[in-house]
Formats: sequence, structure tokens, C-alpha cells
Amino acid sequence: MTLVTLSPADTRAAIDAGARLIDIRGADEHARERIPGAINVPVDRIVDLRCDGRPVVFHCRSGMRTAAHAGQLGAAAGDVPAYILEGGIDAWRQAGQPIVTDRSKPLEIMRQVQITAGALVLIGVVLGLFVAPAFLGLSAFVGAGLMFAGVTGWCGMANLLRVMPWNRRAAA
Repeated sequence: MTLVTLSPADTRAAIDAGARLIDIRGADEHARERIPGAINVPVDRIVDLRCDGRPVVFHCRSGMRTAAHAGQLGAAAGDVPAYILEGGIDAWRQAGQPIVTDRSKPLEIMRQVQITAGALVLIGVVLGLFVAPAFLGLSAFVGAGLMFAGVTGWCGMANLLRVMPWNRRAAA
């Protein structure tokens, strides 16, 4: 099933006409920033989606995830009309549509991984250049960990960050 993309204005009209907006991002992303009224059903749990006969519009942050999983999303929608919000929540925001932002929620885990990995690589390089070359091993270790995460889908740094106090508080 090929899903038709809708502009933010067309998505607003569909929602006003009774369509349900389904956010396929992770719960941590949805908690920090969301479109009012969007229902969070992460893509890895999309089979749990219960359609009530109303059309559905799927969205993610930029539209890349919804496009990549369009077949799976269409199958989850079943017989109801299903669409994709073109450009995701980013396009929605740029179109001047309302967004609910809760800055008290932590950054999503993948952004935390990017920040932490980048900081560790930079620290390793700086210390390797100015203190001792052995510190370059830190950058190599982080790089190897990121490659392992990409190949296997398991990220030790993400798992470690999930148990940090600021993330445990958010999950409680």
C-alpha cells in the first residue's frame, strides 16, 4: 500500500475532519516535543495500532522514518485511509502549526548519545595531541562502539545513558 503524503495544511484539514494523528517516534521524543492531540505509537510497536475506522496520518520528526516504514504503516492502518505528514513535525512547525514542547523532559536518547560520543572523541583527540598519544585510544574506542551499534542495533552508550538519573526521573 502506497501512502499519500499530506502537507501540514492538508494534515490540519484532515485532523479537523476527524483523522487521527499518529506519532511514530520514540516515547522520549514524543514526551519532549509533540503535535497537540498526536497519539504516540512508536514504529517498533506499530502492530499495536488499533484503527477505529477513522483515517490516520503518520508522522515522525522529518518524514524520513515514515517514508522508510510506509509499507509497515499502511499494513497497520488496515482498511482505513492512511497518509504521511510530509516533512514531519519539522515541517509542521515551519508551517506555523502548534507544537507542545516540554523542556523539563530530557533530550531523546539518540541525541544524548551523539553529544556524549562527540564530546568523548573530541576529548580523546585533544588529550592525544597535547598530553599523551595514548588518549587517542579513547576516540578509537568510541568510534568502534558506534560502528558496533550501527551493525548490531545494540548501543551500549544508549543503554548506559538510559539509567542516568535525569533519564530515570523522566521514565518514572
